[in-house]
Amino acid sequence: MLGGGGIAGIAWEAGIVTGLRRAGLDLGEADLLVGTSAGSVVGTLIATGVDLEGAVGAQADAEPAAAAPSVDLQAVIEVFGLLNDPSLEPEEARRRVGALALRVGGAGARTERIGEQLPVQEWPDRRLLVTAVDTGTGEFVVWDRHSGVPLASAVASSCAVPCVFPPVAINGRRYMDGGVRSVTNADLAAGSSAVVVVEPLAHLETRRRIDAEIATLGDAAVAHVTPDQASVTVFGSDILDPALWRPAFAAGLAQAPDVVESVAKVWRD
Repeated sequence: MLGGGGIAGIAWEAGIVTGLRRAGLDLGEADLLVGTSAGSVVGTLIATGVDLEGAVGAQADAEPAAAAPSVDLQAVIEVFGLLNDPSLEPEEARRRVGALALRVGGAGARTERIGEQLPVQEWPDRRLLVTAVDTGTGEFVVWDRHSGVPLASAVASSCAVPCVFPPVAINGRRYMDGGVRSVTNADLAAGSSAVVVVEPLAHLETRRRIDAEIATLGDAAVAHVTPDQASVTVFGSDILDPALWRPAFAAGLAQAPDVVESVAKVWRD
C-alpha cells in the first residue's frame, strides 16, 4: 500500500523500496500493489519493473529548474475543512471538494505529464490498483488493467490534488486525487495475509484514520512505514518542490535499514 505525498512522497517511497530490496526484502513480489496519488506513480514503477533510482534521477534531470505549482492556499484550506467536517457524510464532502476542484482548477499541463512521463505506458499483468475520486459524485474509483482506462490517465487522475492540479477527464467524467478519500486506502488490501503500508505524510495525519483502515484488514500482519524525523526535515514545507527528487530519495534510502526488521516480520513470516 503506497500512499500520497507529492514529489517528496514519490522519491521517499522509491528510496524506502530500493533500500528494502538491497536488504533482501522485495516489496515488488507482492500479490497486490495499491497506489494512491504519489503512491500510484511508485506502484506503477514497481509493477512494470522500472529501476526506481534511475526513474527518480531521470525525473530530477527533467525538472532541474521547474517551479512548484502555484497554490490557492485559501482553496486548499477549504478542501481540508470539508474533508474533516464531521457533519458531512464522506461522499458528500468529496462531492463538495470536487465542485471546488472544478472551479479552481490548477496547473493542468504538469498533471498530464505525470502519466505521460511514466517509462512504461501499458498496464502490467501484475495486480495493480490505482485510486481516484469522481468529482461529480464523490464516488471512490479504483482503476486496474480491466477498467479500460489508459494507465497514464489513471495515474494522472490519482495525482490530481484538488485546487493544486485540475481534475483529469476520463470517459466524459472528471477525476481527482484518490487521497481525497484516504491518503493510503489501506482497506483495499482486505483479504491479504500480510500488508505493508508506506505512508509519506503520516506525520501530518492523526492515527485515527490509518488505525480504522488497519482494523478492516482483520488478522492480516501489518507493517506501517512512516518517515523518520530526518526525512520529514528533508521534505520541508513544500512536498511538491522539484528540488526534492534526489534528497527525498536519499532520505528514504537512508531510513530503509531502520525499517527492515518491522517489514521482515510481516514479509517473511
